Amino acid sequence: MADAPDNPCHTDGVAHAFDLVLERIIDAPPETVFRAYTDPALLGQWFVPKPWRISDIVIEPRPGGRFNFVMHGPDGERAPNSGVFLDVVPNRRLISTDAFTADWRPAGQPFMVAHIELEPIGDGRTRYVATARHWSREAMNQHVAMGFHEGWGQVADQLNALVRTL
Repeated sequence: MADAPDNPCHTDGVAHAFDLVLERIIDAPPETVFRAYTDPALLGQWFVPKPWRISDIVIEPRPGGRFNFVMHGPDGERAPNSGVFLDVVPNRRLISTDAFTADWRPAGQPFMVAHIELEPIGDGRTRYVATARHWSREAMNQHVAMGFHEGWGQVADQLNALVRTL
C-alpha cells in the first residue's frame, strides 16, 4: 500500500499520499490481460470478488470512452458504477475514473482514479500493478475499510486464473 509520502507509487516513481497499490505477477502476456479487461464477456468473469457479479458492462477503451457496469451482491445488493477512461495504451495501461461521465461532465462525488499498468516480464508473464488513487485520506481509508486489499487481491487471483485458460 502506498499511503504515505515515503512509500511511492510503482507506476511513475512519484509518491502519492492517497494511493492504494496492489502488485501481482500474472501468468499470461500483457495482450491477454488487456483483453480480459476490455472484452465485456471476459471482464464479467473476474472483475469483482465472488460471489459478487457484474452485468450491463459497457467498455469503450479509449480516452473519454465509457467504463460502466452494475455490481450485484449475494444478498441482492445492486451498485451501479459508471466512469470514463482517461488514458488507454493498448496492452500496457488503462486509467479510468468515476469523476466524469462520458461527455466530460462532473459525475457527483468522485471516489477514485483506477490506474492499471501491465508490464511484460518474460516467459509470457505480466507484472500487474493496480493503483487506486483517491482525492483524500478519508476516501482512501474508506476504500481500505471496504476491503481494498482483500477484494482487489481476490480479483487479481480471479484474473490470473481466467487468463491461464485463454
